[in-house]
Amino acid sequence: MSNNIARRCIIIALLVSLGISAAFGEDWSQFRGPNGTGISGTTGLPVEFGPEKNVIWKTAIPGGHSSPVLSTTRIFLTASENDKLFVLALERKTGKLLWRREVPRSHTGRLLKPNNPSSPSPVTDGDNVYAFFQDFGLISYDKDGKERWKLPLGPFNIFFGFGSSPILVENKVVLACDQDSRSYLIAVDKNSGKVKWKVDRPGVISGYSTPILYKPASGATQIVIPESFQLSAYSADNGERLWWVRGLACEMKSIAVLNGDTLYINGWGLPENQPGKQVKIPPFEEVLAKFDANKDGKISSAEGPDERVKSKDYFPVFDLDRDGLLDAKEWGVYRAIMGAENGLLSIKLGGKGDMTESAIRWKYQKPVPQVPSTVLYKGVLYMVNDGGLLISFDPATGAVVKQGRLQGAIDKYFASPVAADDKVFLVSEGGAVSVLKAGGEWEILAVNKLDDECFATPAIADGRIYLRTQSALYCFGKRG
Repeated sequence: MSNNIARRCIIIALLVSLGISAAFGEDWSQFRGPNGTGISGTTGLPVEFGPEKNVIWKTAIPGGHSSPVLSTTRIFLTASENDKLFVLALERKTGKLLWRREVPRSHTGRLLKPNNPSSPSPVTDGDNVYAFFQDFGLISYDKDGKERWKLPLGPFNIFFGFGSSPILVENKVVLACDQDSRSYLIAVDKNSGKVKWKVDRPGVISGYSTPILYKPASGATQIVIPESFQLSAYSADNGERLWWVRGLACEMKSIAVLNGDTLYINGWGLPENQPGKQVKIPPFEEVLAKFDANKDGKISSAEGPDERVKSKDYFPVFDLDRDGLLDAKEWGVYRAIMGAENGLLSIKLGGKGDMTESAIRWKYQKPVPQVPSTVLYKGVLYMVNDGGLLISFDPATGAVVKQGRLQGAIDKYFASPVAADDKVFLVSEGGAVSVLKAGGEWEILAVNKLDDECFATPAIADGRIYLRTQSALYCFGKRG
């Protein structure tokens, strides 16, 4: 143990023994904080805040959708401006920009609005930062902005553009590279940038979820990833796929929320994926026989047997290699997409192989969000839909406790809810931040208006809320 670490442990122990809060330097080192939960143990958070109220500091920064992550003294972000990519470090106490490093843009991948070239959030081990850009790959800097290593990756073939963020697993940086061809999971040595292992994941198409970690009562740490149509767990040691649960939506964006041996995951693909609205798609051979006019063994949009294949909006979803034609594999994906179900699921973790029959504890299959994850806080599960529709659930049964509109914040939502200090915070695209009194029968305490759009999920620690808009990073806290 280093002298600095030992000294810090002694200080914390002394403060605790004196009954004094030792909350400084709280962990929020990755997207959505500790293991992606969106939960902080901090207290003393403000209810009302905005550009002119309870602002500790405000720093202008380039645009981006990545969420802030915290070390003891630093805040790390990624950003993009004028086709350039950046990693930023700010001083946590004052918001001062300490350094800004440009990352090479090696290629320009597919990117559809509202996604952004700097959507994935970085991750920090407290001293160093690790960032990913779909148009470059992985890169690491120390706390002072000195480049430690870089690992070019890509180009990627993903429908909307990348969304998944890297996480740290012991001494490894782990990244889920879900795309419409050649999906894989990669683990990189955090000190050297060298690949420790890389596992191909055939059958996995475009996805945007960040993994979480699960450690069984007996056994090694597992990496759990919501994938297209399924949830899978991989060994953190070597990437071996250990168990999986089928029944997820065709395209996953949210992060799973863990509670003991159970997780909660929501996914939405298409309107046709609502239960009872699925469309049965005929086999490829049958379609070829009837509609393959030029007898090339593939189906073009013009030859499409239904309005979805003929649609300029839908056809690219199924055309995985972007060649303007659907082959047998792509037609199989089309059938799977149209047969998938949207929903919020409660899943028991663990096992070996296909655990579908025994793992699903309950499903909620009315409309669920496209992007925001749920948050489980003090025995209540919260989920926000576009339009500011907030639903609280009993996590044990899936029963709805309360459902209602966030008046004053009826908008689209990309940021995921976070919670601390008996409060739940929800940030809309338009910059309305609802603060709720936590509980099944939640109530709105305040709706705070910011002056810009928001896509990033806030970070919470040490009595502070760190909130990114498209033009600035705010630190809010109780003044005085």
